[in-house]
Amino acid sequence: MIQFDEKIFFYLLAILPVMVLVFVSLQYWKNRKQKQFAEKKLLKRLAPNRSIFKSTLKLILLLLGLFFLIIALVNPKIGTKLETVKREGVDIVFAVDVSKSMLAEDIAPNRLEKAKRLVSEIINQLASDRIGIIAFAGQAYPQLPITTDYGAAKMFLQAMNTDMLSSQGTAINAAIELASTYYDDAEQTNRVLFVISDGEDHSESSTLDAVEQAVENGIRIFTIGVGKAKGAPIPIKRNGVVESLKKDANGEVVITKLNETVLSEIASKGNGEYIDGTNTEAAVEYIKEELNKMDKKEFEAKQFAEYKDQFQWFLGIALFFLFLDIFVLDRKTRWLKKLNLFNEQDYE
Repeated sequence: MIQFDEKIFFYLLAILPVMVLVFVSLQYWKNRKQKQFAEKKLLKRLAPNRSIFKSTLKLILLLLGLFFLIIALVNPKIGTKLETVKREGVDIVFAVDVSKSMLAEDIAPNRLEKAKRLVSEIINQLASDRIGIIAFAGQAYPQLPITTDYGAAKMFLQAMNTDMLSSQGTAINAAIELASTYYDDAEQTNRVLFVISDGEDHSESSTLDAVEQAVENGIRIFTIGVGKAKGAPIPIKRNGVVESLKKDANGEVVITKLNETVLSEIASKGNGEYIDGTNTEAAVEYIKEELNKMDKKEFEAKQFAEYKDQFQWFLGIALFFLFLDIFVLDRKTRWLKKLNLFNEQDYE
C-alpha cells in the first residue's frame, strides 16, 4: 500500500513539458540564426567540437533529475506493517449503470459522470463501512468486491465507462442478482444496495423478482435517479467532439428519459427509498443520515498501521541524474568523437 505525503507537489510536474517546449523553440531559433550566419560546412569548420546531440542528452538528464526530485518532495510511503482491526459498519454495494443512455447530457456533465460523483461523495462520508462496486448495462460485471479500501474503490469507480461492457441495454435485475453474491457474512443484518441509474430498465418483470429475492436475503435496495424526465438525446463523440446523435432503426433521434416510476417501485419493494440525484449535496446528506440510522455489524479488517518514507531513494536518483547533467559537456568528448556514433563528419 502506497501513500503520498505531499500530493500538491505533483503539480510541479507541469514544469517538465514547459521546459521541453522552451528547449525545442530555442533550438529552432538557434538553427535558423546559424543558417543566416553561415553554411553548414563552414559552421563545422568554425566549431569542429560542437555536438549535435549533447544538448538533447543534457536536457533528458535534467528532466529525469527534476522528475525524481519532485517525486521525492511528494514523499511516497510504503505500508510495512499489516494489522487486523475491529470495525463496525454496514456492507454497501453500489451498482452503477454504464449503458449508453448514461451519456445523455441532461444533467451536467452527463449522467454517468454525475453517477460517479455521487458514489464518490457517498464514499467520502463513510467511516468504517465495507463497500463493493458493480457495473451493469445489458449484463452485470463485478468491478470491485467488498472491501474497506476506499482509495481503490475510487480508482475503480473513475475507470468505469460505457464501453466496458459489450452487451448494451439496461438489466437492473442482473445487477441485483450479482449484488446478492457480494454479502458473504451470514450474520450481517444490514446489507445495502444502491442502484444508480436513469431507470431505463429492459427487464422490469424479472427485476421485481430479483428485488423480492434480495429482500429475502436481508438486502435493502435504494435507488438513485440521474437524468431528467423530459429526456435528452445520446451524443456519439470522437475525441470529445459530438459527431452525431444516436438514432433508432427508423432513423429517428433517440430521446432517453429518466424513469422515476421504475426506480421508485424497485426501492419501495426493496424496503429502501428512491433518491433524486440531481442535487448531489442533498442526496449525499440524506444517504448519510439513513446509513447512520442502521445498526452496525462488527467485523475484522486488515489495514496498514505503519508506513516508511521512501523519498531518499528518489532523492538519490535525482542527484545522480543532476550530477550527470553537470559533468556532461556541450561539446564533443575525445572518446565519443572517436566512436563517431552519429556518423558526424569532420571538415578540414
